[in-house]
Formats: sequence, C-alpha cells, structure tokens
Amino acid sequence: MNFLKCLPFCVLLLRYQTPEEQLFDSSPKLFPITPGVIDEASGIADSYANLGFLWVELDSGNPPVLHLLNHDGKHGHTVFLKGIQNRDWEDLALSTGPQPSKKYLYLAETGDNNQTYDQYAIYRFIEPRVEKNDTVSNIDKIRFKYPDGSHDAEAILVDGVSKDIFIITKRDKFSKVYKLSYPSYQSESMHIASYVMDLPYKGVTSAAISPAQDEILIKTYSKVYYYKRKSRESIEQTLKSHFHILPYQVEAQGEGICFSNQHDGFFTLGERSFLPAAQLNFYKRK
Repeated sequence: MNFLKCLPFCVLLLRYQTPEEQLFDSSPKLFPITPGVIDEASGIADSYANLGFLWVELDSGNPPVLHLLNHDGKHGHTVFLKGIQNRDWEDLALSTGPQPSKKYLYLAETGDNNQTYDQYAIYRFIEPRVEKNDTVSNIDKIRFKYPDGSHDAEAILVDGVSKDIFIITKRDKFSKVYKLSYPSYQSESMHIASYVMDLPYKGVTSAAISPAQDEILIKTYSKVYYYKRKSRESIEQTLKSHFHILPYQVEAQGEGICFSNQHDGFFTLGERSFLPAAQLNFYKRK
C-alpha cells in the first residue's frame, strides 16, 4: 500500500490509542436521585457560587428551571428562568463572561431531533447564589444559525480564556464542531456559526472543559473522549490532536458530563428512563 495514501488512516489509529495508565477510576461512585424531579437531565455543571452542588438542566418539554443537585445526589434547590422557554435544552456550561469577576452559566437551546429549526440560541446569565435568588430574569439570548442548514446539537464548550462558544452536533455522520466567536456574538443580531471541523466519531451528547482550561471531555452514549490541552493552544487545535478513551459505565440516556471544580474527577448524569431512579456518577481522579 502506498505510504502517503495510508498516512491519514495511520494517524487516525494513533489518535485512538488508550493511555498506559488510566487517569480516572474505571468504576464510578454511584449516588441515586429521588425520582420525580430530575428524571430527564440533559446537561450539568459544577457550581462555583453554591459549593458542593451541580447545576442540572432538563430536556425538552420541562419547565424553564435549573436544579441544584448535591454531590451526593440529593436535590437542593430550583431556580426559575424568567422570560425563556425550554424548547429543547441540551447542554450546560459554567465559564467566564463579559464581567471578569463573575461566572456565567451558558444554556444550550440547540436540540433539534428532526432537524427542522432554522435558528438556535445560547442563553447566558450570571451564576446565581441560591440564598439570594430563586428567579433569574436578566438573561442574554445569543441567537445563531449554521452556515449549512439545520443540525441537532447536544454539546457545547465555552473557552474560559477567549469566551468563544463551540457547538458540537450529534446526528451527522461525524459530529461537527461550530464556533461563535467572542465578542462578535455580543450583539443582539442573528449570528452565523463558523464551521471548525468534523470529529472522527459521532453521537456526541455532552462536553466539558476543566476549570484550569487544560482538559476537555466529550461524551457519547457509549464513550468518553479525553483531550489534554497544551498551554496557549486553541480549542480547535486541541480537538485536532490525540485523544484517549476513558473507562465509562454506560448509563440510560447518558447526556450530562462535567469536571469537578476541585480537580478530583468528573461527574456524569443520565436519565431515569426505565430505571427505578436516575443516578449521579462520579469518576475519581487517580
């Protein structure tokens, strides 16, 4: 076989190599969640303002609220988001924003199972402290379209350095990555997300970047992909580099992943589905 023709295939194989030593425990700690409140989680983020709690968003058809879930799986509080609806919320990120001293929640209104919508949105607001807020009303709406038609996307990444937003699709032959650049998306006009790349896998349901901005997790229903981000490297460069496949115990409709703010592991959360209860999973860092 011609070496040059084989080269792209050989590079792809190298990218799929697993590490000699696993970075996280292969079996998670399991925390059952009381049924009836958080049965259809689609995105999670570890809270800074409410230590020891995760923010949880629910899938389409649910009220426009976020839940706070204790790290042990106990429900803590509900926050109502005024003035918006849950058309199809699919991921959640906690990152930097316009005010340097504040943390912001980014909520992805990007789901589109039948790929029929012509526009999508990212909602952004300052992370609330629950002892001071049970309703959030000051919410930015970042409206966007894709340059090539409709897509179903269930994952976002927000670069804590550049504040750029990356949207990752689910149903394409290979999951596609699109970008909304900061500060361009600050205006209230409609924005066109720019195409970045195709990933060498599909079915992405969630994504997360570490608080130190040096690790990225991308999740499908069956796998978790881990990327190590080098200093001064863009997210685009990181996603084009080598990745590891982490040990992961498949959940029912597993659509949420985030790093712990304590640098001690990562959480995943699926739906209740046919199970007696949904459960929060924590993979401890070794």
